[in-house]
Amino acid sequence: MKKVSFRLASSFRNRMILIFLVIIIVPFLLFAYYAHIKSIEGISNTNTKMTMSYLQQAKKNFEIYLNRLNEQVNEVIGDKSVQELLEREPITDMDEEAFAVSMVNALHNATQVIDGFRVKVYPMNPAKFPNYMRMIDESRRIGDEYWFQRSRATVSPTWYLTMPRQGKYSRPLLTYVKRFSGLYDQKLRGIIATDLSEDYLRRFFSPSDQLQDQKMLLINEKGVVHYDSSVNQWTGKVFPSASFIAKIQGSESGSESLTIDGQTFLATYLNMANHPWTIVSLTPLHELTSTIDEINRMLVYFLIIYLICGFSVVVYITATYTQPIAHLVRLMRRLEADNLHYLLPWSSRKDEVGWLYRGVSNLVSRIEGLIEEGARAERNKKALEFQVLSHQINPHFLYNTLESIRWKAENHGRSDISEMVSSLGNLLRLSLNQGKEITTLRREIEQVKAYVSIEQARMGKTVRILYACDDTIMDSPFLRLLLQPLVENAIQHSVRDDFDKGKIMITAAKEDADLVLVIADNGKGIPQHVLEQLEQEEQPSDQYSHARRGVGLRNVNDRLKLYFGDNYKLRIETGPEIGTRITLRHPILQEGQELDTIGNG
Repeated sequence: MKKVSFRLASSFRNRMILIFLVIIIVPFLLFAYYAHIKSIEGISNTNTKMTMSYLQQAKKNFEIYLNRLNEQVNEVIGDKSVQELLEREPITDMDEEAFAVSMVNALHNATQVIDGFRVKVYPMNPAKFPNYMRMIDESRRIGDEYWFQRSRATVSPTWYLTMPRQGKYSRPLLTYVKRFSGLYDQKLRGIIATDLSEDYLRRFFSPSDQLQDQKMLLINEKGVVHYDSSVNQWTGKVFPSASFIAKIQGSESGSESLTIDGQTFLATYLNMANHPWTIVSLTPLHELTSTIDEINRMLVYFLIIYLICGFSVVVYITATYTQPIAHLVRLMRRLEADNLHYLLPWSSRKDEVGWLYRGVSNLVSRIEGLIEEGARAERNKKALEFQVLSHQINPHFLYNTLESIRWKAENHGRSDISEMVSSLGNLLRLSLNQGKEITTLRREIEQVKAYVSIEQARMGKTVRILYACDDTIMDSPFLRLLLQPLVENAIQHSVRDDFDKGKIMITAAKEDADLVLVIADNGKGIPQHVLEQLEQEEQPSDQYSHARRGVGLRNVNDRLKLYFGDNYKLRIETGPEIGTRITLRHPILQEGQELDTIGNG
């Protein structure tokens, strides 16, 4: 299974399909997601601002109403008839009956100014007013209820929610309860309770007609809903989100998204500082994003169209490009396994695929030609090796022959020939160095001496050459054939012009981790065009005869740079007045160190 998946992923065609689909789908989805989030964010912010403005206005209007209601209640409390009736308790039953009639009539006249559902006034001891309590449809034992006792003990006005009860209330009532005392003394007279039905609250907290299922709530400090604009669905219950309750208790206003019973709402709230409520607006998020949902559906349709177009393009690319390339790959595999004379790929197309076919065909033809050329070169190489083996001369045979010539020259009294042959044998032996590139400084000096001896015999002149070498470094490893070309150059440019005055000085010493050799002469200096040849990468063929005198210098300089780097190239100081001074630096090598390890180091 893993192999199949790997092959599918490694196929160029499949990768092209995957990349093409990713290029189409991923940016599209990312853009759609970003647009969706930003749209919801913008709509939510706009709705929050509008709703918050509405809540502030509703709060302001409701507080004006509550202040006016409190003033109206105070007018009832200050009514002279009400104050006089509650000033003393009735003694007899007839007194209590008269009190009940008079109080009902007085309240009927006084409470007409109150903008509320109904108003009730309770004596401080309701049990002593049975007829009155019966007339206002309340129990004489109401004084034992919690709200009554709490209101009697509380100076500040309080609010209570009364839920519907069978046979008594048909809908929830929000009651404003306030105890009062006499106008001219501190003696408690009674408790006045003003009921507000949902109709009164709806005047200030009504949801927008344009948004379905929007809720307006009044929630007290304990999280209990005192008013629900949606047919009192949550009235009297704790708001179904503990985190939201905690949030409204900790801040004055704000908004957030809530999910209640699987439905998401945008909740905006505003605290009423002087009253125990928080005004809350719950707007279903789907009401705000219905237009966005339509846009999302259109995006899905566009995505489907994109996919259809994308698959069409993929099919076209597969048929036009990837299939011919796959066919070419199969042909190349057959060419790998079989003979190159197998049917060569060819295409008459004028586009890149045609160029690729023709390029592979030309490449195969070129490879076939190179193979044939290599076979011919191998045959020629073997023929040359046979010729070399047939004509190879043993160096020992050549040394023995030179030694025989030297012996015969001595027998005939020709010591000059004997010395020249002896020097030639030494020069040959030291130059060959048993086929090794590394020799010693001592053998290099001996090679120079042999060469100088041959040159003296050849020219019939004495070459004045001095050696000043540190004996402690004479056995140090040294690259062969470095000094002889430099000495040859010195002879050509100084001694040869004037054997009587010309002289050469060779010094060798150790400096840090290098061997430093100086070859100096007092000649006329090296010509400028010869020095220029040292810095050129190649020697032009038309200048070969003119620059022949610089071949030795160039060879030495190139070998030093090749093996040891540019820091070890020759340093040349030359001029007609100062002669020539060549400084050669050679690293101190370890015994047995090879040149390939030197170059790598």
